[in-house]
Amino acid sequence: MSADLDELRERTRVFVREICIPAEQRDDGVHGPAPELRAELQEQARAAGLFAPQVAVELGGHGLTARGQSSIFEEAGYSFLGPLALNCAAPDEGNMHLLSLVANAAQKARYLEPLAAGRTRSAFAMTEPPPGAGSDPAMLATRARPDGGDWVVDGVKQFITGAEGASFFICMARTGERIAHGEGATMLLIDADLPGIAIERSIPTLDRSFPGGHAVVRFDGCRVGREAVLGEVGLGYRYAQARLAPARLTHCMRFLGLARRALDTALDHAAGREAFGLALSEHGMVQQMVADSVIEIEASRGLIRSCAEVLDAGQSGRKESSVAKVFVSEAVGRIIDRAAQIAGGLGVSHDRAIARAMLEARGFRIYDGPSEVHRMSLAKRAFRERSDTSEGTAAR
Repeated sequence: MSADLDELRERTRVFVREICIPAEQRDDGVHGPAPELRAELQEQARAAGLFAPQVAVELGGHGLTARGQSSIFEEAGYSFLGPLALNCAAPDEGNMHLLSLVANAAQKARYLEPLAAGRTRSAFAMTEPPPGAGSDPAMLATRARPDGGDWVVDGVKQFITGAEGASFFICMARTGERIAHGEGATMLLIDADLPGIAIERSIPTLDRSFPGGHAVVRFDGCRVGREAVLGEVGLGYRYAQARLAPARLTHCMRFLGLARRALDTALDHAAGREAFGLALSEHGMVQQMVADSVIEIEASRGLIRSCAEVLDAGQSGRKESSVAKVFVSEAVGRIIDRAAQIAGGLGVSHDRAIARAMLEARGFRIYDGPSEVHRMSLAKRAFRERSDTSEGTAAR
C-alpha cells in the first residue's frame, strides 16, 4: 500500500475500535440501526476525515480505487456499524457506484450527490416473490408500461434492503416482451414518496445491520416521468451487471473484516481460558482451527485484491467476482463458526460479538447470487472456454 492509503487504513482501524464498536451497545433496532445513531456516527466519521472512501473527491469522498477500497472496507467491516459510519454500506454503496456510471447530470445532482453526502438513503428493488425474479432475472414480473410521456409501474418486490426510510428506489421493471442477452428490462429512479408505492411489511431476518431492514414493496400504478429512466430503456440488466460485480466484491471486503473480528475474539478467549491443565491456545485441535482460519483469511484477501485489480483495469470482473464471492462468503461462515466453537458458550451468547457475526454473515451466501448459481455460471464458463481452446488447437 502507498503511505497515504496505509495511514488512512490505520486511522480507520482506530476509529472503528474506539467509536463504532462501543456504539454497538446502543444498536438495538430489529430492522437496522436507528436513524439517529447513523447520523451521529457519520458525523463523527466526517470529523475524522474518513467519510465515503469510495466516493469521488469532487463529491466529498476519497476517490479510492477498488484495490484501495479493499483495505479500508475490511477495516470498516470489523464493526457491524463501521460501513454505516463511513457511508460505504450496502445497498447505498452499490447504488452510488451505479449512479456514478450510468446517471445523467440531472440525476446525479438529484440522487447521487445527497446519497454520497449521507443526507439520504436508497434501495435497489429487483428481487420479487415467486413466480417473479430471484436468482433467475428472466423471471422478472414487475412491469413498466409507457403512458403518454410517462411510465406506469406495477409489481411487487421483496427482500428490498433499506426500503423503510429510503428516499428513492432504483427499480428494475420489464419493458420488453422478452428478457435475453441483457435486454428487455429497464432501471427507473422512483422517489419513495410518490403515489402508488407501499411498503407492505419489513421481513424478519437473521441480520439487523442494514438500516431500513428488508421489505416487501408494492408498486401499484406508480407513475414516473421519462426522466426517471436510468441509462437507456431496455438495458437495465446490463447496468445491473456493472453494479453487481463490484458490489459482490465490496461485500467480501466488509465481511472479511467481520470474520477477523470473530477470530480475534476467539484468540483472546483461547489465550485466557484453561482446560485440562493447558490454555486453550496450547491445545492442538484449537491451533488447527485457528490456522485454518488464518489461511482462509489470507486466501480471501488475495482473491479480493486480485478481483479489485481486474476491476481497476476497466474489465467487467464477472468471473473474478463470482470466484471471490463464493469462496469468501463460505470461508467467512467457516471462520465465524470455528470462532464460536473455540469460545464455547460465550461463542453462542450475545456477550461476545461472535454470535451476532454468525447471524449477520449467513445471508451473504444467498444474496448477490447464491453460491450454487455462481458455481453453475463458473462451470459453464469453464466448459465454454475449454471448448473454444480445443477448437483452436484442432484447427492448428
